[in-house]
Parts: sequence; C-alpha cells; structure tokens
Amino acid sequence: MSSKNISDKPVAVIGAGSFGSSIANILAEKSEVLLYSRDSDTIQKIASTREHRGHVLHKNITPTGDLIYIANSCDVIFPIVPSSAFRSMIQQLSPYLNPYHILIHGTKGLDLQLPENKTLQECTYLSRENIKTMSEVIREETVVVRVGCLAGPNLAGEMADGQPAATVVASRFDEVVQIGQKLLRTDRFQVYGNADLIGIELAGVLKNIIAIASGALSGLGLGDNALGLLVSRGLVEMIYLGKALGGNIEAFIGLAGIGDLVTTCSSTLSRNYTVGYRLAQGEKLPQILESMEEVAEGVNTIQIVKKCLNHYKVRAPITEMLYEVLFEDLTAEKALQYLMKYPYNVDIDFL
Repeated sequence: MSSKNISDKPVAVIGAGSFGSSIANILAEKSEVLLYSRDSDTIQKIASTREHRGHVLHKNITPTGDLIYIANSCDVIFPIVPSSAFRSMIQQLSPYLNPYHILIHGTKGLDLQLPENKTLQECTYLSRENIKTMSEVIREETVVVRVGCLAGPNLAGEMADGQPAATVVASRFDEVVQIGQKLLRTDRFQVYGNADLIGIELAGVLKNIIAIASGALSGLGLGDNALGLLVSRGLVEMIYLGKALGGNIEAFIGLAGIGDLVTTCSSTLSRNYTVGYRLAQGEKLPQILESMEEVAEGVNTIQIVKKCLNHYKVRAPITEMLYEVLFEDLTAEKALQYLMKYPYNVDIDFL
C-alpha cells in the first residue's frame, strides 16, 4: 500500500478513552474514522450526541463495536487501549488481520508474561523475556509485519481542545512513519519520526514512573528546584532502565523521552501525576485507583520494573522508593528523605 492511496479507506482507532478519542478527532480532519468501543452505551451516546468525555467529536467519526468490520474496512489501525487489556484485544482482532494491515499503537504500558503458575507478587526477578512492549504483542499475536507506535507529550485534554502538540511515530519501517505523519499531521499537531521502535515505546512507559514521583513532590508542597532535580535524575534512571531493556539513549533525549517527561511531570491533567499527588496527601492506593475513570499505567509499570531492577542490578532509587510508597506503606516524606541522602556522585555517566 503506498502512502498516496491511504485516504481512500477509513482509518480505525480501537479504544474510546481520552487519548483514543483525541487521536480519532485529529485523524478525522483528513480521513473517515471508525472509533471502536466495546461498550454499547458509549457507541450509542457518541452516535446520538457527537460528544464524548466532555468534547465534541468530528463529524467524520463513526462509532462501532465491530472488530470484523474495522479489519475489513481499514488498512491502518490505531490500537489505544490499556496495556492490561491489550493482548486480549489483539487476540480478538487477530483472525481478521492480514499482512497488508498497518498497526500504530498508542499504549504506554507493558505486557507481562509470567513463569507458569506464578503471580507478579511471587516473582522476585523479571527479565526482558517476561515483559513485552505492545509492538511485540502485535507481532506475536498477528500476521501484521508493519507495526509502529505513537509517543510524546500528548495530554488528551489539551489535544481535544485543539492546542498545539506533537508526537513521535516510531517504526522500523519508513513507510509506517510516513503514513503516520501523513494521516496525523495538522496545523496544530506536529509528527516526528523515529526508527527505534522499542526505545520510543520504553520511553513512553518509563516516564510514567517519574510522573507519579512528580505528583508526590507537588502533594508534599515542594517547589520547582525539587521538580528540576526529579526530572533530571528521573531521566537518567529512565536511560539506565531503557538500555537494560533494549532501547537506545537517543530515544530518551527526544520528544518521546524528555519531552513527554517534562510535560507529564508538570501537569495536573496527567493520571500518573494525580496518583502521586493524592498519595502524598495521605490517601491509600486502592482508594485512589478505584476512584479514577481511566488507568494510570505507571502503577503497574512500577511493579514490573522493580522486579527488572532486581534482575539487571540497575541503579534506580526513585523507582525503588516509589515501589515502597505504593506497595509497602512507606510515607512520601520518608522516601524523599532517603532520596536526598542517596549518594549520587556523578551527574551524567551514560554518554
């Protein structure tokens, strides 16, 4: 399929959450869009009101709950569902996909493949064999070859309001990057390309951990000096982890790395930031998660990455302290005291 005839067919977005709906609206400026939701009430509401999550949806968007219809109608599909549901959704879609399909996902999470009969809590160590990025899930479960991802500072609320933003389309295939750019680029939405698919995926995943820490700093009433310290040390931590898990440094110092990190660590619109803020205010994690409409991917990511640290012996004190705050009842104040005493001797040692 050449990039010239991509507009001949509709484009699909699977997942009608805040980010999926925002991407659908951007795509709809140039294409007919099928927006998938598994919830029939959501489909009916969008069809009748043209509104969803407080925002007006473009007239070119058609809601549907039919994955077969999507696969038969569209060559390019954007799966944007929580990582916990991603593999099962791809398995449902897989029988209807062909090698000519292109999938560009927008999910910033990890898929967990645990040893048989073990829970995450029972595992002390996790290696790269136990965790998959969403592009790896697509390759494992389908015949699709041309796979990509979206990552960057993409706060859905701002995008839905039409504010200027940008994203990275990452893929090993130049054609996927070019098609993603052609479909998504508008006067208010810039699209960059990157060939390091795994690195860009990991950048989007790992920054959610630091975003939780940033929310906690704010919840403790701390200022911009502390935020600058967190963001810079958090980036170093992301790079250590990213390299251990198979990404390149370059992915972390661009838009999908530092760009997304700064945005998410500074924004009350971020779900991960909100979790950290409320934890520091004294709320318990189960109550916070129960009250949230959408998934904060960073919580699950911290659990997984903590076990990877044990395996790869990577230094990641922010992640380790957050794990104890989230799952072992350490207070945010105590975690901060520990981090301020942590013996960082060298500022940059990864170049």
